[in-house]
Amino acid sequence: MTKLAVKFLTIAVVIVELTNAGLAQEFDVGKFEYQAGCAACHGVDAKGMGPVAVLFRVPPSDLTLLAKKNNGVFPFNHVYEVIDGRKTIIAHGTRDMPIWGNRYLPNSNRALSSTASEQYVNPSYDPEIIVRMRILGVIDYLNRIQEK
Repeated sequence: MTKLAVKFLTIAVVIVELTNAGLAQEFDVGKFEYQAGCAACHGVDAKGMGPVAVLFRVPPSDLTLLAKKNNGVFPFNHVYEVIDGRKTIIAHGTRDMPIWGNRYLPNSNRALSSTASEQYVNPSYDPEIIVRMRILGVIDYLNRIQEK
């Protein structure tokens, strides 16, 4: 009876993992991050006409032309520095208060963890890694939607 239960449990775990793997492939982290942090200004299509774009004197950039404006090469470092705040973009606000709030600051991401033990006892928990992965997700998405 125990062997039958173990076999059933093993099969159930495999089915759940395969289902989760399929769902994970459908979820685009970079697109999600872009839509959550950038689309209001730059638009869902990244062409610069988001719902709040009309409020700016200078319209937001068309982010699908980044590579085209850089001789066909996607400007990875420049984009990373704009998102993480090292390159100042007036419309994004100061580093202390960028337009996306504390979305890409490591200290604010401590709230992502549900318990103190995850934050302080788990040696693999590093909020800086979460921030970098979110930024890299946006950059990957922008790179994929560049006009040829």
